[in-house]
Amino acid sequence: MEPLFYLLGVVIFVVAILVSIGLHELGHMIPAKRFGGKVTQYFIGFGPTVWSKRVGETEYGVKAVPLGGYVKIVGMLPPGAEEIADEVTVDAEGNQVVRVRKSNTGMFTQLISDARAAEWETIRPEDSDRLFYRMSWWKKVVVMSGGPTVNLLIAFVIFWGIFALYGVRTAEPDAGAPVIDEVSQCVIPYVESGRECTDSDPLSPAAEAGLRPGDVVTSFNGTAITGWDELRTLIRGNDDGEAVIGYERDGRALTGTTSTTVEARPTSLTDETLHQVGFLGVTPTTHEVVTTGGPIYTLDQMGTMTVVTVKALGTLPVKVWGVAKAIVGVEERSIDSPVSIVGGGRIAGETVSHDTFPVAEKAVYLLSLIAGFNFFIGMFNFIPLLPLDGGHIAGALWEALRRGLARLRGRPDPGYVDVAKLLPIAYGVAAVLLVMGVVLIVGDLVVPLHLVS
Repeated sequence: MEPLFYLLGVVIFVVAILVSIGLHELGHMIPAKRFGGKVTQYFIGFGPTVWSKRVGETEYGVKAVPLGGYVKIVGMLPPGAEEIADEVTVDAEGNQVVRVRKSNTGMFTQLISDARAAEWETIRPEDSDRLFYRMSWWKKVVVMSGGPTVNLLIAFVIFWGIFALYGVRTAEPDAGAPVIDEVSQCVIPYVESGRECTDSDPLSPAAEAGLRPGDVVTSFNGTAITGWDELRTLIRGNDDGEAVIGYERDGRALTGTTSTTVEARPTSLTDETLHQVGFLGVTPTTHEVVTTGGPIYTLDQMGTMTVVTVKALGTLPVKVWGVAKAIVGVEERSIDSPVSIVGGGRIAGETVSHDTFPVAEKAVYLLSLIAGFNFFIGMFNFIPLLPLDGGHIAGALWEALRRGLARLRGRPDPGYVDVAKLLPIAYGVAAVLLVMGVVLIVGDLVVPLHLVS
């Protein structure tokens, strides 16, 4: 049954992501049509068309590679100075078609010119008042932000349901002098957490001091200990200095001497920023605390997620490079490295097929995974670079700013922002995103991350 449950988890995750992609594209298409724009295509996936059907002026369909989707909004690129739209021809059906005469001066100029020509090949004279670039700047912002906003709303609804019905479950140390629950036998870098000790790993200071599970820590370097937070602060501030640890075992007062080591560890349970701190290698006994909340609590939690995600986006190229090195065996893959939809599917499969997780925990973890992907997709698409939605949003905001300044200064209207001039950058960004996507997919196949039991 385990393979069937694994497959079920993968299917649930993939279908959920495809539905999210479809809703993302609806977030673009619906406002575009409401504002009078012309949408000729709505597709989920890329590559060869598997199925399509035309309804009105829009062709709806599914393509073979389920790694995204798109809507075709007519008139994204305005005609530029290097093109003259002065030729009108008649096609085989007797319809007038605007032809754009292209310039061929310079490589980038030709690139832009070709893109404009391809855009205007599908534009008819009757479409002149339905072109996207002629929309008001705020309508462009609404249309282009609609997609990623839908992803954030999906994440919000899922997280709200989880926080309200299941809650956030955290392990908090028991009150009083800390009782040791686990003793690390070796020092393993945090980014490699979850693996077994090897002969090359150094002995942990706690093991060296002779500490065992069940011991009660009573002092550290002469300071009496009354709680875990106090002990944790003293350990972290000790760097690689000597540590004299007082503890009780079966009612007997004992002392262990060692030297703490310096390791990169998270700032706290809620902040995974790594800092070099003193490390002993013990964890205390804990009890579970359940925190529930409604929409305000959810927004607060998503605010924290936003900060973490923005930081993650800033280090994304470095993280992907780490995955590339793991693929060729230069280093181990970090547990906090990004994953593709392939990796997400594998984790979903392992979650559903795990034989020790309660059904409720499986459902919550799977929903959290889907919500997390939606949250990341939404945030990622707001990056102000073409071809991402954020690039078009930035162009619309720049248009509003420069036209507003022109009005204030009594100068002529500078007109629409020509995003076509940024196409060389857009193609470069698209190439980088493609390479990173391929690296992550290969990494998820060759050196996959696994669910930690």
